[in-house]
Amino acid sequence: MTDRRKGQIGLIFVTMIWGSGFVVSAIALDYFSPYQILTMRFLLAFILMGAIFFGQLKHATKKTYLKGIGLGTILYLAFLFQTVGLVYTTPSKNAFLTAFNVVLVPFIGALFFRRKVTAPAIIGALLSISGIAVISLTDFHNINYGDMLTLVCALLFALQIIFTNRFVLGENIYALTTIQMGTATVLGLIVSFVSGEFVLPAAGEGYFSIFYLGTVSTMLGFLIQTASQQYTKETETAIILSLEAVFGMVASALFLKEAITLRMLIGAALILAGVLVVELKPKPGKVNTPFGDLDL
Repeated sequence: MTDRRKGQIGLIFVTMIWGSGFVVSAIALDYFSPYQILTMRFLLAFILMGAIFFGQLKHATKKTYLKGIGLGTILYLAFLFQTVGLVYTTPSKNAFLTAFNVVLVPFIGALFFRRKVTAPAIIGALLSISGIAVISLTDFHNINYGDMLTLVCALLFALQIIFTNRFVLGENIYALTTIQMGTATVLGLIVSFVSGEFVLPAAGEGYFSIFYLGTVSTMLGFLIQTASQQYTKETETAIILSLEAVFGMVASALFLKEAITLRMLIGAALILAGVLVVELKPKPGKVNTPFGDLDL
């Protein structure tokens, strides 16, 4: 098995983890505010990773710390804009606009980092975002304040994917991810304190969901993502991560007893088609488009 294939399998596993996280997050929201959930999941992940990888942190370079702080800042701000955006828009629009990072990644990479935009990447991204729209989008009559905040969130998630790809090369991924979680934790504590949500409720039942979100969705999920992105390109990463919507749909059906409709199945098929277009791309060549020749 090649390193690239291992990276792809790792990212698919991450989408399974994050897809199940939709269900757990829904349960956690019955007990905690979104700000409290964000703070606690990052805090728990950082404590556990700090304990496990303390030796790695001691030998981390200044460069590693700077990269980890940068990634952690982008990551927390992405979640923050998504959370605040959800206050002013519908969950379906929030989910769709967040997933718009699938389309943003290849174009940001081409514009700022001179990455080639290939025809399969564009087709795969468009198929994936179309599938996500079919699954999650039920209303989109106009753009409001919450939608704009969520678009900023999508941009930040796209940057997180791109910079992770650039920062992991030659780095200690354990130290890098731990520093990333630590930065997100500090920012979460600051936001919770400023927003007046620093005091946690006493409801013990909700902490089981926080434990899952902190250990599995956050610590394990982002560690595997960081490790996997050593071997995959950023556009490929974004498109594979769009499978999160498919696994989220399956998890909701299994655990929340939500009915799977024909619309959802069509959306899932489009997302899978987008992934396959990128993974099963033809031999290199050129294709003519109204925007000029694109590499295959």
